[in-house]
Amino acid sequence: MKNSESTYRSVLTVSLPLVLSMAATTVMEFTDRVFLANYSLDAIAAALPAGITAFLFLTFFSGISAYMNVFIAQYKGAGAEKRIGACLWQAIYFSTLSAGCLVALSLAAEPIFRLGGHPAAVQKLEVTYFKTLCLGGGLNVLGAGLGTFFSGRGRTRPVMFVSFIGMLFNIPLDYALIYGWWIFPELGILGAALATVFSWLLIVVFYGMLIFDRHNISRFKLVGSRKLDRDLMGRLIKFGLPGSLQFTLDVFAFTFFVFMVGRLGAAELAINNIVLSIESIAFMPALGFSIGLSTLAGQALGKNDVNLAIKVTRQTVYILGGYILILDLVFIAAPHWILALFLDADTPEHFSLGITLIRIMSLYILFDGLYMVYIGLLKGAGDTRFIMVAIGVSSLLTLVIPIYVVVTFLEANLAICWWILTGFVISLCAISGFRYRQGRWKSIRVIEI
Repeated sequence: MKNSESTYRSVLTVSLPLVLSMAATTVMEFTDRVFLANYSLDAIAAALPAGITAFLFLTFFSGISAYMNVFIAQYKGAGAEKRIGACLWQAIYFSTLSAGCLVALSLAAEPIFRLGGHPAAVQKLEVTYFKTLCLGGGLNVLGAGLGTFFSGRGRTRPVMFVSFIGMLFNIPLDYALIYGWWIFPELGILGAALATVFSWLLIVVFYGMLIFDRHNISRFKLVGSRKLDRDLMGRLIKFGLPGSLQFTLDVFAFTFFVFMVGRLGAAELAINNIVLSIESIAFMPALGFSIGLSTLAGQALGKNDVNLAIKVTRQTVYILGGYILILDLVFIAAPHWILALFLDADTPEHFSLGITLIRIMSLYILFDGLYMVYIGLLKGAGDTRFIMVAIGVSSLLTLVIPIYVVVTFLEANLAICWWILTGFVISLCAISGFRYRQGRWKSIRVIEI
C-alpha cells in the first residue's frame, strides 16, 4: 500500500506542475479566442485554422526538441547526470536550425491558405496570424528544448513557474494589442499573434536565467558540454523524429478536419473553432500528464524497472480519467454555460449546434485522454517508430478520407463531422493501447548506457 501511495505521489508531483503549465497555455489560448470572438466573427473564424496550421509545423520542430526530455529522464534514471548538459546544448542547436526553417516557411503563407478555400476576408487574416507565429516560432521550439532540462529530471515546478509568467504577461498584452488599449495600437488578429510571440520570448529569457546559474553550470558542466555531439544529436533525430512525426500527423489530421469544416460556411467554422477551444480544457492537462508519464517511465526504464513504469502508467490513467469524467458531467449537463462565453443565445440555431457538438466532444475527450497516456509511456521508452506509422495510416483511413468524402460529396452537417472525428480518436486509443499491451516497449532504450 505504501509503495502504491508513493508512486501516486510521484505521478502527482511530476505531472501536476506540467498540468498546471498546460493549463496556463490553455488559459492563454482560451482568452485569446474569447477576445477574438468578441472582436469579430472573421477573426475567430481565422484564428483556429491559422493557429492549428502554425501549430502543425511548430509541433514537428518542438516535438523533436522536447523529446530530449526522454533522454534526460533515462540518463537520470541510469545515474549519468554528466550527460544532461550535452543534452541541453543539442536541443539549443536543433532549435536554432528550426528557427531558420520556420522563417522560410512563413513565406508560403498565402499559397497554404489559398488551398483552404475559406472566404477572402478570412484568408487574409489567416495569412497574417500564421506568418507572425512562424516568424517567432523558433522561440517556441527553443523554449520546449530548454524546459526539458527541468522536466526530464522530474523537477517540473520551474516549468510551471515559467509558464505562469508567460500567461500573466500574455493575457493583458493580448487584450491591449487586439483592441487597442492604453499606449498600444488596435491590431486585431495581428495583435493576438504578436502577444503570443512576445510571451515565447519572455519564457526563453526566464529559462535561460534559471538554467545558467553557477550551481547548474558546475553540476552539469554546461560550459564544457557545449560542443556539438554528433552521436547524441543523431539519436535525438532517430528517436525524436518518429515521435514528433506521430504527433505532427495527428495534428495534420486535425488541421485537415478544420479546413474541410471551413467549407461548410463561416458560421460553422466559427462554431467548430469555439468547441475545439473548449476541448483544450481537457487536451492540455492530458498533454501535461502524458509528458509527466514520459519522464517517470523514462527514469524507471533508465534503471531497468519495468514494473515501476507499468505502475505509474496505470495510476496516470486513474488520475486523468477521473478529471475527464468530471469535465464530462459538466459538458453533458450544462454545455450552455460554457458556450455563453462565446456565443449570443439570441442566435438559437448556432447555440443549439454548439450544445450538440460539446456533448459529442464529451465522448471524444475520454478516448483522447487514454490515448495520450499510452503515447506518453511509449515515448518515454523510445518506442516511436511503430506509433508513427500506425497513427499515420489511421489518420488517413479514419479521418482524412472520410471527412473529405462527407464534406465534398455528401454535404454532411457539422455534427456528422464531429462523429467522424470521435471515431478517429477511438482508433488512436485502440492502436496505442494495443502497442502498450504488446509490451515491446519494455526492452527499448534511447541512451547508450
